[in-house]
Amino acid sequence: MATTKIRPRALVRASGGPRYAVALAVDALGTGLLRPFLLLYGVMVLKLSAPATGIAMTVGAVVGLVCMPAVGRWLDRGARSTVVAASMLVRVLGVALLPATPAGNVWLFATAALFLGIGNQAWPAAHAALVATVARGRERDAALAGGRALRNAGLGAGALLATAFLAGDTTALQALAAVTGLAYLAAAALAWSVHVRAHPAAAAAEDGDDEPAPRMRALLAANVIYVFCLNVPEIAVPLVLVTQMHASPVWSAAVFVANTVLVVTLQIPVTVLLSRFSRRSVLALSGVVLAASYLGFLAATSLGHGWGAPAVVLVSVVCTIGEIIYAGSATALVTALAPAHVLGRALARFQLSTGFGLAVSPAVITALASHGPAALWGGLAGATLLSASAVAAERDQGPRPRHRATCSRTAGTTCSAKRVSCSR
Repeated sequence: MATTKIRPRALVRASGGPRYAVALAVDALGTGLLRPFLLLYGVMVLKLSAPATGIAMTVGAVVGLVCMPAVGRWLDRGARSTVVAASMLVRVLGVALLPATPAGNVWLFATAALFLGIGNQAWPAAHAALVATVARGRERDAALAGGRALRNAGLGAGALLATAFLAGDTTALQALAAVTGLAYLAAAALAWSVHVRAHPAAAAAEDGDDEPAPRMRALLAANVIYVFCLNVPEIAVPLVLVTQMHASPVWSAAVFVANTVLVVTLQIPVTVLLSRFSRRSVLALSGVVLAASYLGFLAATSLGHGWGAPAVVLVSVVCTIGEIIYAGSATALVTALAPAHVLGRALARFQLSTGFGLAVSPAVITALASHGPAALWGGLAGATLLSASAVAAERDQGPRPRHRATCSRTAGTTCSAKRVSCSR
C-alpha cells in the first residue's frame, strides 16, 4: 500500500476546511485556558474544599458520558457540524455558570462541570464523524491526526495564557472564565458555519440497511487500558518523580512540555508514515511501544536520584511515541470498520470506552503507585500488552466495501457517494 503524502491544502480540506480548522484552534485555546484553572476557581473563588471541587469535576466528566448514545443517534441522522457546534455551545453554558455560582455552592459548580463534561465527551465523536464525512481512506486518517496536532497546539497555548492569569487574584480567574466562554462561543459559530451534513438514506442504501454497527468488543475493552497513556505525563510521571523519587517539579514540567511538542510536531508524520500498514496492526504496535515505555519507567526509577529523573524524561519520549501511534490509529480504525449509516453510534461507543478509561485512570494509577513502582509500571505494562494482543486477535466482521457518506457543504455543493476500499 502506498504511503499517504502530506499536502497541507488537501489536509485542511479533508479536515473540514479553513473555517473549521480555525474553529478547532479557538476551541482548543479555550479548553487550554480552562483546564489549569477550573480546580483553582472552585477553591479560590467559590471557597470550596479541594476534595469537593475534585469530586464535582469527576462526577461531571463521568455523568457527561450519559449523553453519548443520544449523540450517536443524532450523528446517524446526518448531523455533523451542528453536533460539533452544540458540543461547544454546551460548554459555553458551563463556563457561564461559573461567575453565577455563589461562594460555597457546590451544586451549581457541579452543574457547570456537568455541562463542560457533556461538551468534552460529545466533541471527539462529532469531530471524527465530520472528518469521516468530508474525507476518506488514508486522507481521513491524516486529517484526524492533523486535528489532534492542532488541538494539542491550542491546548498548549491556552495553558501558557492561563498561567499569566493564574498569577493574579480572584478577579483574574473570573476574567479567565469570561475569555474561555467567548472562545467557546466563537468556535461554535465558526463550526456551525461550515454546514457539513451527511445524507443517511443514501449511505444506508449503499451500505445495506440490515448491516449493524460493528461490535468491536475487544477493541472497546482494550481502549479503556490504552487511554491510560494519555494520563501518564500528567498524573503517573509527576506522581513518581515528586513523591517517590523526590525530584524537582521542573522534571515533571519538562515531561509535559516534551509530550505536547512531540504530539504537535510528529502526530501527522508518524500517522502518514505508518499508513502503509493496516490500522489494526498499527494499533497493536502502539500497545507494544507503550508497554515497553512502562517497563522503561520501571527501570528508570531504580537508577536513584542522580540519573533517575533524566532517565524518566527520556523514557517519556518513547511513551509519547506510543501515544502518537495509538491516537493516529484507534479512531481511524473505528471509522474504517463502521458502515456509514451507523458511524455515529460506533464512534459514540468508542468515546464511551475512552471517557471511562480517562475517568478511572487517575484512581487506578494512584492506587497502583501506592504499592510501589513495580505494581504501577508492571501492572500497566501487563494490561497494555494483553490489550494489544486482544486488538491483534479480534477479527473484523468480514471484508466489505466501504462508502463515503454523502454530504452537503457550505457552498451548496454535494459530494456524491463513492465506493472506497478499506484496509483495516
